[in-house]
Amino acid sequence: MYICVMIHFSSSLSVLGLLLRRSSFFVMRMLPVMLLVVVLQACEGQRSPNLTPVQQPEEQLADRFMIAAANDLAVEAGLDMLRSGGNAVDAAVAVQMMLTFVEPAESGIGGGAFMMFRNGETGEMVMFDGRETAPAAATVDRFTWLFGRPMPLYLAIPTGSSVGVPGTVAMLYEAHQQHGSLEWAELFQPAITAAAGGVPYPDQLKRQVERDFSLRFFGDLRRYLVQQSGGDEPVLRNPELSETLSRIANEGPSALLEGEIADDIVDAARSRRPRRSDITLDDLAGYEPKQREVVCGAYRGHELCGPAPPSSGGITVLQILGILEQFDIASMEPNSAEVAHLIAEASRLAFADRAIYIGDPDFTDVPVDALICPDYLRERAALIDRELAMEDPKPGSPELMEPELDDVTLPDEQETTGTSHFSIADGDDNWVSMTTSIEVPFGSRIMTNGFILNNQLTDFTFTSEIDGRPLPNRVEGGKRPRSSMSPFFVMSPDGDPRLVIGSRGGSRIIGYVVKTMVGVIDWELSVQDAINLPNVVHRGDGLELEYGTDAELAGPELKQMGHRVNITEMESGVHGIEWVQALNQWRGGADPRIRGIARGE
Repeated sequence: MYICVMIHFSSSLSVLGLLLRRSSFFVMRMLPVMLLVVVLQACEGQRSPNLTPVQQPEEQLADRFMIAAANDLAVEAGLDMLRSGGNAVDAAVAVQMMLTFVEPAESGIGGGAFMMFRNGETGEMVMFDGRETAPAAATVDRFTWLFGRPMPLYLAIPTGSSVGVPGTVAMLYEAHQQHGSLEWAELFQPAITAAAGGVPYPDQLKRQVERDFSLRFFGDLRRYLVQQSGGDEPVLRNPELSETLSRIANEGPSALLEGEIADDIVDAARSRRPRRSDITLDDLAGYEPKQREVVCGAYRGHELCGPAPPSSGGITVLQILGILEQFDIASMEPNSAEVAHLIAEASRLAFADRAIYIGDPDFTDVPVDALICPDYLRERAALIDRELAMEDPKPGSPELMEPELDDVTLPDEQETTGTSHFSIADGDDNWVSMTTSIEVPFGSRIMTNGFILNNQLTDFTFTSEIDGRPLPNRVEGGKRPRSSMSPFFVMSPDGDPRLVIGSRGGSRIIGYVVKTMVGVIDWELSVQDAINLPNVVHRGDGLELEYGTDAELAGPELKQMGHRVNITEMESGVHGIEWVQALNQWRGGADPRIRGIARGE
């Protein structure tokens, strides 16, 4: 990490020197942002020289309930609620509050989330939308800079203009009001106690802090994350967060979105220079979580249900699988070039549609049913050559049943990785699949009242239109940016429960979830073995194969087929629970890449 930063610094000294001579005040205000850009760009795609060996989790079985998540303390907080007579929604609140403390890089009360909930009594599934919203004053040129061009993503991240109105707490409160059984305040107690008293510094967080040198240049993050990470037995404490959680426990989401904490959120976001936020107290107070219908489709006789827009995850996962269903994946070797090629081509077609059709449904009409129509997906699959990669996949026209539109230019999408996911099944067959995020690891680098604010508005498409056609994910006031979060439920062909699944990983989430579903359904692997499969991802900008895995071996053949191959680390965070009919038990799966854990009773 330090080497690649110094190399980049050496090529930038003349520019920095010129800036110092011209405006030392400007540079001092800009220095943290400039250093963040240097670090992130210099080490983009770099492999860590000292990765800790991955430990494969042992198989976990449970008779009554189970939770799979990124951190053992978060899992235990949720299990405490289930042991106390709570249900999956109660457990979800407890898990999220603990993750805000022990996994602050990925999610928290300063961000947003999507929750899939299945009612065990009725079988009804619903999606709770806690996605952040843009301030009312936001306009399409929010991330436009020199000569009207889109800003580089990593220049936009650590700015006030990247901060959206956080929705996680309001969403959880709405879900709890409808389906929770324990008292709201009780769900916060494990996190309140842990943040006040401290816990051993989490290994995954320590690793992230050590790898991200830019954190040293943001005062709150340096004091909270960097300075506490040193020593032989470091302890993580956050008494300020403990106080904030206590207020939310007693007052509900209004404690966050109104009053003193809301004032602090607005002040912090509007004080960050350059590109201060235009967020207001009215934006915060006016936030409303949404309840939406889930998006369902079929794959090999299984029913798969995922999130509706503004998440693209539900539609795009179903599109990829619908295209793959036209091929006999079960007969192919999991790590073969043949499988990687088909996954890549199906993903390229789906991501082309994603770019043109999917956005916030309150602002744009999304042809959901047409995009996942089996007949349309068969037409799209027919575009795939089994031997050669497509030169330039185009979106189709699902409503006209045209497999490809020749006259459409796709926007340049700037993507990141981050986020957290957890899966829960309780003793009454209620399920929660929840993906939660502050966007890029450590969000906007703006911290207040013990939590980090999101940079979720960088999930908007920075270009507002192409060829005179407005893009569905362009910035607009009050709008939710498109997401890749993909919390899913899977039912077996006979209607029995099969899988509760989801992942972290930015726009790679879609590929991670597809891989795991293919592993479970096509190759009949356990959820843990499916999670362990090497990651093979295509987001429309090159085929990514997971470094240090058998997927690398297919690289040369894939290049001959015309793919632009990138061998890279991919820290997925797939966490799932499957029902094993033969055992009459739940079986958990947790991603060893981030030291996830599944546990139940």
